[in-house]
Amino acid sequence: MSQVDRRTLLKTGGALAAVALTSCSGNKPASAGPDSLTAAAGPDWNGFRKGLTGKLYRPGDAGYAGAHQVFNPRFDSIQPAGVVRISTVDDVRESILFARKNKLVCVPKGGGHSYVGGSTAGNGLVVDVGSARGISYANNVVTIGAGAKLYDVHAYLDKFGRSIPTGTCPTVGIAGLTLGGGMGIHTRTYGLTLDRVMSMQVVTADGVFRTVSPTQEPELFWALRGGGGGNLGIVTSFRLATIGAGKLGFFRLTWPEAKAAAVVRGWQRFAHEAPATAWGNLHIDAQSNGTLSIHILGVSTTGSAGAVAAQVESFVGSKATTRSITVKTHMEAVRYLGGGTTSPRTGFLAGSDVLRGPMDAGTINGLLGAVKAAARAKVPAAAILDPLGGQAAKEPGPGTAWPWRSALGVIQWYCGTAAHPTSAQVGAAQKFVTSGHHAVAKASAGGYVNYVEAGRSGNSYYGAKLGRLRAAKKKYDPTNFFRTPYTLG
Repeated sequence: MSQVDRRTLLKTGGALAAVALTSCSGNKPASAGPDSLTAAAGPDWNGFRKGLTGKLYRPGDAGYAGAHQVFNPRFDSIQPAGVVRISTVDDVRESILFARKNKLVCVPKGGGHSYVGGSTAGNGLVVDVGSARGISYANNVVTIGAGAKLYDVHAYLDKFGRSIPTGTCPTVGIAGLTLGGGMGIHTRTYGLTLDRVMSMQVVTADGVFRTVSPTQEPELFWALRGGGGGNLGIVTSFRLATIGAGKLGFFRLTWPEAKAAAVVRGWQRFAHEAPATAWGNLHIDAQSNGTLSIHILGVSTTGSAGAVAAQVESFVGSKATTRSITVKTHMEAVRYLGGGTTSPRTGFLAGSDVLRGPMDAGTINGLLGAVKAAARAKVPAAAILDPLGGQAAKEPGPGTAWPWRSALGVIQWYCGTAAHPTSAQVGAAQKFVTSGHHAVAKASAGGYVNYVEAGRSGNSYYGAKLGRLRAAKKKYDPTNFFRTPYTLG
């Protein structure tokens, strides 16, 4: 979903925030909140600090308050024992070895957008790779530091007329997005972000710096592409094959609430039958007046969206109430979808369901009913349906750990909250997400790891790939050093 739509999605006059976020996703499969993590006492922090090239922030230090924050202010109360802003790869290695010696939980932080605050750990050690944001390009291949943010990647590549398939939120980090999948407007034409990865550099739990590729550490290369962040090591850089950064055709179609079921049916047919050059996601938004707002935002990578918009309308069975068709350059599209060049910290609670195939009439009514109930309760909620198919349905050699190649699409359940919500506000948001899960349970294959939630099993995110992922975990992290509630252990 675009940042433009995020900023107009949730309209409410109550205490809950009226700002929405969708593509600003993180990583790490979850089963509990990060504030459940604990660490050993008595580490030699001063000695550790002296051995770093980068900066260590401890509670009470100037700059700690900003250093320990993640994107979602809801997790501000979590207090890591230390945050390392790395300067070199050696800082990553030293951080892992220090955490191992002192039995500290160790979590990486890139953009900090994890839906469950997975980039922080109470009393643990956070390894912030944000300064590793260098980007270089040659011969249609881009090398990206793990701390680079999506807007910066696109702005750099645009100078060469190139791009990569990513999500839209400008401040999401490349690492979390890529390791968990990476869906966006180019998914059907070029596949996921992880499908473009040629090699990675990673420091594993033993402190060893490794280059992984189809021929170097191939099992780790397989597992990192779809296994989520923080499970098998801390990735420090990526090499990806780029795509052309041509003009894109956009369309935006809206219908009245009375047409909602027909629009869902039409979107499902579009996701199944449309050419790989066409993409469109469906937004079902709860309005503060108790009604639903329905629209599809679509893209044609051929540069002309009129025919695609007409196809969507034919699948729905009625003309849209409002209809806009535009053409944008690469960077115009990036800024439009991202709502600019940056994104403010935002309170929210979210989850997902992967659709194994089209929903039947009863399931569609249940989905719409879940959003309608939120609207009546004045909860700023939305269901956003993103299509898969096309190139994303094709498993690239030598395979990846991403399990949803045959799926129709992904539903994101999103609820905006105040920056520091009350327990009642969190409860209302969680009630919406839970009701969404129940409504579509019959059609759901599981969840998308980049839209991770607390309380879900690893199997729900990894499906048939879980056994092989656990084997890779045992090989590369036999002591379960990366042992947060979001790991494969």
